[in-house]
Amino acid sequence: MTHILHRQIHASLPIASGGKGIELFDASGRGYIDASGGAAVSSLGHGHPDILAAMHRQADKLAYAHTSFFTSDVAEALADRLVVDAPAGISHAYFVSGGSEAVEAALKMARQYFVEIGEPQRRHIIARRQSYHGNTLGALATGGNEWRRAQFRPLLIETHHIDPCFAYRFQEAGESDEDYAARAAQALEDRILELGPETVMAFVAETVVGATAGAVPPVADYFRRIRDICDRYGVLLILDEVMCGMGRTGTLHACEQDGVAPDLMTIAKGLGGGYQPIGAVLLSRKIFDAFANGSGLFQHGHTYICHPMACAAALAVQEVIARDRLLENVKAMGAHLARRLGERFGNHPNIGDIRGRGLFMGVELVEDRSTRQPFDPKRKLHARIKKAAMANGLLVYPMGGTIDGANGDHVLLAPPFICDIAAIDAIVERLDDAIGEALRG
Repeated sequence: MTHILHRQIHASLPIASGGKGIELFDASGRGYIDASGGAAVSSLGHGHPDILAAMHRQADKLAYAHTSFFTSDVAEALADRLVVDAPAGISHAYFVSGGSEAVEAALKMARQYFVEIGEPQRRHIIARRQSYHGNTLGALATGGNEWRRAQFRPLLIETHHIDPCFAYRFQEAGESDEDYAARAAQALEDRILELGPETVMAFVAETVVGATAGAVPPVADYFRRIRDICDRYGVLLILDEVMCGMGRTGTLHACEQDGVAPDLMTIAKGLGGGYQPIGAVLLSRKIFDAFANGSGLFQHGHTYICHPMACAAALAVQEVIARDRLLENVKAMGAHLARRLGERFGNHPNIGDIRGRGLFMGVELVEDRSTRQPFDPKRKLHARIKKAAMANGLLVYPMGGTIDGANGDHVLLAPPFICDIAAIDAIVERLDDAIGEALRG
């Protein structure tokens, strides 16, 4: 008997009783390689002594102070650290408790920015189909995850969606990466012109698409084209790096690899590595200046923003990543993971695509490789893979509805930055076993 409203009411979940390094343990003592970091959260694995010590020191000093009365040394230090390492133009950070809160705050910042500069008619948000930006109502409205949106649609604000840059599914035969990037980006300009440039507030996109489509990276100069279009029409670019950011792709921010800087960026998950709930919006100087020179405030807030315990954990996580040069390991182990996935699944009759960046990889399953026909959704192949993987001591993040919210299956991999070659090899071997078992079932 449980009094928790679990995600799946009739599921029988094992009890997590501990964690060490890349493994989690249940109450029976069984270990599981955490090959997805939960949901790309546990960048340093579990039980890291330096993070636990930092949290202990902060708890001894100060656990909580409301931000209408105080700031704290640790929140200021974390903001300093993030701004120093941020993309060009970012000047400030706003700390919240998770990714959905970060997206909500970013949307409000975008709206208030245009009110402050005298363009209150700008209200439209454009995002992409098969995206995910969070589960609160504003974030859910912005996202393009149709399964999550469906029953709540009457409650959602009006938003607009264009096709994602999803080469495996939307690039035409014989079309070069550059031509496809141009065509995919043109969809944004077309929608801005359709709505009226003077009414469009922001374009929101995951730099590398996460759970909804399975680690889908952009191609060629897609985001540079997107940045140019936003600048041409005065539209703010909001990059959602809640899942793909904070080192997950091999650079601290995924957009570094695309040569662009956003006006607003949302981060979470790997920011605190799961040791405390924390997210943030990184905002550019022009956004901050509009607030500072206008009303003098950001009309928003939550009880737990800038929480000292959360900021202490996040600061320690970022310090360990820098000290131990873990971004170099993400690149090296990411290359090894891509190579091993290619060796094991490159000719697999039911693996259509292997994609991603760094330690953020996805494999898409198909019934027919030649036609890219997905499996019947009624088969729930993704759920079968998850069950088989757990039975084999492996935690991965499978999802259905990869193509359009109903059809398609993929598996997302996001192992901790501390992985070594043996761990990557074990992940691929156990995944192979799980996929084989699920396909036979």
